[in-house]
Amino acid sequence: MLTQEIAREIVKQTTIRLNRNINIMDEKGTIIASGNPDRINQAHFGAIEVLKTGKPLIIHEQDRHHWLGVLPGINLPIEFQKVIIGVIGITGDPAELKEFGELVKMITEMMLNQSFMAEQLEWKQHLKELVFEDLLKETINQNSIDQRLNLIGMKLEPPFQVGILEIKLNPLKKNEVIQLLENVFDIQHTLIGFLNVNRVFILTSTLSENLMKQKMNTAIHQLIAKRFSLRVGMGSLAESELYICHSFHEAESALLLGDDNQSLTTYTEVETKALLDRIDDRTKQQFQERILGSLSEKLIETLQQFFLSNLNIGECAKSMYIHRNSLIYRIKKIKEITGYNPQELNDAITLQLAIWVKQMQRKV
Repeated sequence: MLTQEIAREIVKQTTIRLNRNINIMDEKGTIIASGNPDRINQAHFGAIEVLKTGKPLIIHEQDRHHWLGVLPGINLPIEFQKVIIGVIGITGDPAELKEFGELVKMITEMMLNQSFMAEQLEWKQHLKELVFEDLLKETINQNSIDQRLNLIGMKLEPPFQVGILEIKLNPLKKNEVIQLLENVFDIQHTLIGFLNVNRVFILTSTLSENLMKQKMNTAIHQLIAKRFSLRVGMGSLAESELYICHSFHEAESALLLGDDNQSLTTYTEVETKALLDRIDDRTKQQFQERILGSLSEKLIETLQQFFLSNLNIGECAKSMYIHRNSLIYRIKKIKEITGYNPQELNDAITLQLAIWVKQMQRKV
């Protein structure tokens, strides 16, 4: 628990504030951190005495000869969970040090507790990410998953659903991001962790799809308020742990195929595009080139806006800030070039599919 790294940090922080030399000794009485680097790895006989008795040791100038190589000062036991794990020594006149010796001991033990808590959180977080990795495997080891969930005090029950956050701008540390998300979701039934540097997974259980979406929107608003730049993809509900991997891949598809300007995209919104995405690349390329190959970017953009306006000429012209007659002219031009009439349902479907294929190829 009392590592050299922690001991060095304690010495650094207390030395700055007290302007005194500080020594930290381990459970054997060996100096592991000191304001005087030459003393590292030396035995501290005053500390050994403290470890034997469990009591503070005050060394005056006239008493130095009782302990080899020690200087005047005070030596206090460092306790963690009621066990003495080391000693902190402060060099100087004991009469002056009495005032803040106990304070230094308290700060030291507080830093140890904080370090321990941080390690515990890191360990639990690692287990959560391992559980999620296991759930994405083709063959699930249920015993391993249950054991790890028991260790972190969690239980996962259907239905399950996966969301993926893709973070482009992140002003917080990883643990701060996870803490923010855990404040929104039920941490007893939700796994949250990082897939990589800029992607976070959220696996919910026991939540309906509507409630999951509500909580996800809440999380998005809170993150945006903290100046995050992000997009979220959500898979569909999975009634069994065996299908969590499907919800995960659907969430990935939602991110890939969703509108870049849309903060939250569900798989159902891009399901048609996802089906298109399964077609081999050569077939998709030939299809979109045959349908759209001769159209200018301006006409393709007009088509897309026309479809977003549900084939409503007035609404589309208004959204594009062009005259109604200009839009009608463009639609006629598209029909002449492609042979497909955007105002007829079957032709409109063909044109829309071709546009989606073209957009997907640009994203790859």
